[in-house]
Amino acid sequence: MSHVQRPGGQTASQIFRSITSAQSSARLGGLRLAGVAVLAASLAFVSACGGGSDDKGAATPANGSAAADGVLGPVAKATGTPVKIGVITEGPSPNTDHTNDNRVAQATAKYLNEHKGGIGGRPIEITICETLADLSKATDCGNQMVEKGAAAVMIGTSGVVEAAWKPLNDAKIPVMIYGSTDPSLLASQTTFVLANLTFAVIDLPIQVAKDKGNKKVTSIVVDVPAALRAAQDIAPPLYQKAGIGYELLRVAPGTADMTPQMQQVVDNGSDQVFITGSDSFCISAMNGLKAVGFTGTISAISQCITDATRKSIPGSTLKDMVISASTPIGPDSPSMDLYATVAKTYGKDIDLSNQDSMIMFMILAGFQAATQGISGDITSAALTSTIKAMKETELPASAGLKFRCNGKAIPATPAVCVLGGLSTTLDDKGQPAAYKVLGNTPIAD
Repeated sequence: MSHVQRPGGQTASQIFRSITSAQSSARLGGLRLAGVAVLAASLAFVSACGGGSDDKGAATPANGSAAADGVLGPVAKATGTPVKIGVITEGPSPNTDHTNDNRVAQATAKYLNEHKGGIGGRPIEITICETLADLSKATDCGNQMVEKGAAAVMIGTSGVVEAAWKPLNDAKIPVMIYGSTDPSLLASQTTFVLANLTFAVIDLPIQVAKDKGNKKVTSIVVDVPAALRAAQDIAPPLYQKAGIGYELLRVAPGTADMTPQMQQVVDNGSDQVFITGSDSFCISAMNGLKAVGFTGTISAISQCITDATRKSIPGSTLKDMVISASTPIGPDSPSMDLYATVAKTYGKDIDLSNQDSMIMFMILAGFQAATQGISGDITSAALTSTIKAMKETELPASAGLKFRCNGKAIPATPAVCVLGGLSTTLDDKGQPAAYKVLGNTPIAD
């Protein structure tokens, strides 16, 4: 689920948090739903496929130090004066507890120092600041990192990313995050974003339509400003360019019976729908589609699929549904094996089913991978220039996504380092069967 602040400059996390908040208020007198986080010019992926699972030991790697060493790679210890790296998380916020992210950051730093030579051969020294999802605290965290001399800062999934980011950007300290839609952040020359802004809610359903031979897509979106920007402003010309018909269907948060709205899908001739909302919103939408006899393709953002969805929607409906994903959490894979092995080798009490925490691993390990070859004084300026000069590299724990931060992935938003993203197809139990990289084309020199 997610986070939200001001409409227009938010991560998917932010956006989704506002959505779940609006829906909860409508249904439960203001009780806010917990959420995960992540990005997109409108919401995106997260709590994905594996979201909601109580299995805290998913994809447990083989036991034994030999097996762990095989996953972690050879020992390459960092030595010398530590490099101060700031990590900003929400910590135990009122909406969702991100203390798991803190534990992952510490474990990841130990792994990088033991097996990846830290940063430029020097050990990474982590300093963590928690925002508690509070704007003023987020700004304080950004200022603290400047005052403490952090050479770079990683910001985990959060509803107050921009507040934490601004003082760092003003100080020209490099920042790596998963995502945001804030125009100033995306234009920054010292910020590096690891998720494509449109993949989860636009590129994915377009690709699904092409793969299935569908002619028209209705985007079913919860009617709150944070969720509508991409579907309303960004999607239409992209669908037109793809030669696929497009309709936007806005549904009020808290609508329990969507049968009348779903009849519009049948009436407008759509053979595919894409659902953007919380699990309860998606359950209502899918029940409504069944009630009106819709037989076309259903796809959705990953927040749709939780244990609540799996209990409420027949497996026959969920089977073969394609959804977006922020991380390849859940099924056994090299990415999940690496993450789980790091967590078990260097951490304690880490919940392996938590997507936000796998994103934290991806951000910190991705930052280390982007700074390969740095030498001499490891300053903020040196880190920034090294990252900008990086060659295309596989993003750790991403199921094979490549990234490059030279500002040319999406020239209009030079902070973005990735094209395309991950999708997964659900099995007959509503669980992700495997992850697939889509649209991850090479980034130009």
